[in-house]
Amino acid sequence: MAAKKLSKKALNKSFWLWFHGHLTCFTYEHMQTFGYMCSMLPLIEELYDTNEEQKEALSTYSSFFNTEPQLGGSLVVGVTAGLEEARANGEEVDSDLINGIRAGLMGPLAGIGDSIVVGTLIPLLLGIALSMSTNGSPVGAIFYIVAWNLISVFGMRFLYYKGYNLGEKAVALVVGETAMAIREAIIMVGTIVIGAVAATWINITTSLVIVKKTAETNGITLQSSLDGIYPKILNVVFVLLCWWLMSKKKMSPLATMAIMLAVAFVGVLVGFFNPGLSY
Repeated sequence: MAAKKLSKKALNKSFWLWFHGHLTCFTYEHMQTFGYMCSMLPLIEELYDTNEEQKEALSTYSSFFNTEPQLGGSLVVGVTAGLEEARANGEEVDSDLINGIRAGLMGPLAGIGDSIVVGTLIPLLLGIALSMSTNGSPVGAIFYIVAWNLISVFGMRFLYYKGYNLGEKAVALVVGETAMAIREAIIMVGTIVIGAVAATWINITTSLVIVKKTAETNGITLQSSLDGIYPKILNVVFVLLCWWLMSKKKMSPLATMAIMLAVAFVGVLVGFFNPGLSY
């Protein structure tokens, strides 16, 4: 009996189903489970002939699954595609092995994926896009949309097929010491990027006057006094405040932005900030 081999067509269909549908029927109980099952369906239909075999194979993927979808999810779905092909060819692969690998990979890959995609790539692309959007130019938005989609498509596709070719060997690759060292290095790069974005795009000053200007004196502003102690200290204070609210108090970005808006509003009313508007 000839060995079963997944066709390029089935693998492509599986990849695109994951790319577009990894949040299909998303619930807090199942997370990405149904999106995962959808992506495995064309592979199972090609590997197994009877409805009973297909139903049994698909039930393997009904257990809970959730990870970072672009990096982690693409790799795991590719790995299980290779494992499913091996199982269909009679190798010693069963549902317990597949689900064990899925469970073992989704946690570490979630951390790695969040560090690379959410913590580094997205802020980097947004920082570039913001610099291209001065004076209301749409170029920055167009750049972000095109760059993000190109990186997502080609990156996810590469990882999907890499996982398919690796099979169960992917476990050692993504959770080993080398992978952890790479992850720490990427986190460090992401931290530097975020610091650079904060230093470049945040500019907070106060217009509060300590001593008014007279004919005999030039006057003293709070901003000049602060600059003499620590230049741009208000920038640092507000960045650390946002970090503290989101990291320590577990506030959402929207709640943090609402607090910043309230601080700005009150600051203008009491004369601490000057928006430079004329009426």
